[in-house]
Amino acid sequence: MAEEEPKRLKIPRSRRLTIDVLHYHQKVPTCAHDRICELEELTNLRNSVPVRISWSIMFIKAYALVAEKYPLLRQTYMRWPWPHLYQHPYSVAMMVTERELEGERWLFWSKFNKPEKKSLLELQTELDRYLTAPAKKKYRQQWQLSWFPTSIRRIIWWWTLNVSGQRKAKHSGTCFLTTLAGKNTEIQHPPAFLTGNFTYGPLDDQGQCRLTLAYDHRIMDGSFIADCLEEIESNLKGIIADELRSLSNDRSRQDSSGTILKAA
Repeated sequence: MAEEEPKRLKIPRSRRLTIDVLHYHQKVPTCAHDRICELEELTNLRNSVPVRISWSIMFIKAYALVAEKYPLLRQTYMRWPWPHLYQHPYSVAMMVTERELEGERWLFWSKFNKPEKKSLLELQTELDRYLTAPAKKKYRQQWQLSWFPTSIRRIIWWWTLNVSGQRKAKHSGTCFLTTLAGKNTEIQHPPAFLTGNFTYGPLDDQGQCRLTLAYDHRIMDGSFIADCLEEIESNLKGIIADELRSLSNDRSRQDSSGTILKAA
């Protein structure tokens, strides 16, 4: 076989938005703290429900419930026209979703509005659509943005992130989730530019996993984040577990009548 020649390649379209996110990540002074969560009972409950509920969906809702209680998690630092904070009235969760498009792997952001107000089944249905709908249609704005050259994309990004806090929250979110737990891998510091950027690792044999929250240190401090991590775990063991338990009980009742529960 002939030796491969050196060559210069252009940046694939599939990498452009990721490069943009990393560019703006560098502008936000984030720190990351983690907590080991005990989730054995939640794991058993999840396995007992008649439909698949993603771990990511459970973590998103648990985080959003904490953000509903603590407005700091819904605030964002704005540089223009002068430094100030903007507080959004509800959570907008963004989750990294990998899709294959035109023979390449793409990272898109799936958006969940008001996850604290929605059931796990509703959120799971939204996620399933992000995973199965045609990517160019479901992620139309991101797909279109990736077409522009870097200079134009950066102008669009700057306008989105700096002119209006409401616009920033609507299009970029108030919190960000990325995880490789399904591949038995941990992300040590979630690379994003929002106020709260979190991840979780794979569960071990004891039902434990590491939950990590990287946060904008201009808005909050480590002691507050430690409290938030504790409350996220508490919500997983409490409200989220209760909802799973209700779904499991629904299965038992529906099984006795010969009906199968399905996600709407």
